[in-house]
Amino acid sequence: MNKIILDFYNQKYPYINGFIILIFFIVIILEYITPSAYVFGYLYSGAILLANIQGNRYLVLVVTLTAAFLTLLNLFIPIIEIYNLSTVANRVIAMISLLVVGWLSIRNRNYQEKIANQQAKIKAQEQLFQMREDFVSTLTHDLKTPLLGAIETLKSFELGLFGQITPKQKKILEMMIRSHQSTLQLVETVLDIYRNDNEGLKIDLKPVNLRTLLDEIIASLTYLTQSRRVHINITGDRLWVKGDPWQLKRVFINLLSNAINHSPRGSRVEIILQSKGDEQQILFRDNGLGISQEELPQLFERFYQGTSDRQAKGSGLGLYLSRQIIEAHGGKIWAENRSPKGAMFGCRLPAMMDKLL
Repeated sequence: MNKIILDFYNQKYPYINGFIILIFFIVIILEYITPSAYVFGYLYSGAILLANIQGNRYLVLVVTLTAAFLTLLNLFIPIIEIYNLSTVANRVIAMISLLVVGWLSIRNRNYQEKIANQQAKIKAQEQLFQMREDFVSTLTHDLKTPLLGAIETLKSFELGLFGQITPKQKKILEMMIRSHQSTLQLVETVLDIYRNDNEGLKIDLKPVNLRTLLDEIIASLTYLTQSRRVHINITGDRLWVKGDPWQLKRVFINLLSNAINHSPRGSRVEIILQSKGDEQQILFRDNGLGISQEELPQLFERFYQGTSDRQAKGSGLGLYLSRQIIEAHGGKIWAENRSPKGAMFGCRLPAMMDKLL
């Protein structure tokens, strides 16, 4: 790094050494043709600063010590004036000033080099991060094809296209298909998040009946509710928003699945639809473990995985993608604890004004 900086300044300022010698020559003449009471040694600071531009600490040290020595030497040459205390004091002050300028110059050079090193590290980390992002994006994109192929093959087995299957085999095939579909959904989530971060989330707005959309989602999650033995209770009127049905469905599936997975067996998950003026509000309430106060502000951050017992280990992308989608609709998503136990996830979306009239 020092060599690079030195080479740079030598190319940009090729005549600096000459200017340093010229300053010394001029100041020496001024110093030694005038009485010692007249202090011109302060002008050596210009030479010190020029030496610092060269980026050579040894040169700065040599110039500083030489300037300080010549400034003090003027007490003896051409006329000894040590007996004059004010002259001695002025010379000592000038010498100390030059030493301080030299020290500050060297320290400033050290700071500049540390900053340059940090900037280089940050740039390298940014490049590495971008490489990782590109790698993950490419990898997840390439994973879609084999997953889709595996799902279609399993469905063919399930339909008996390769021979008769037993009920037990059919059940296993259904489990394998659901597992592959969950993996495919995760891959698509990763791809969407990278795409949204780089290009922005694109949504296709149209009138959406939230109650109808949620009824469809509840029906699609029947297997999960049955396996977890959790009951779903939905209340509220038919609320209308202008949104992207497919994207909103992803949000609600994520929030409802989250509530089901963290509810005790035999408990109930409540979905409440409310109209709040010019906004429509959807709440998902469960009776599971609450969320620690430290984790609440971070739940919707990218790749965040909670450390509490409630937080299931996963990619940490579902809630982040949900936040992206809701905010793209001009809405808000949040989470809070219930009393005495449980958690609630909610979101608000702008209402369709013509449906309110």
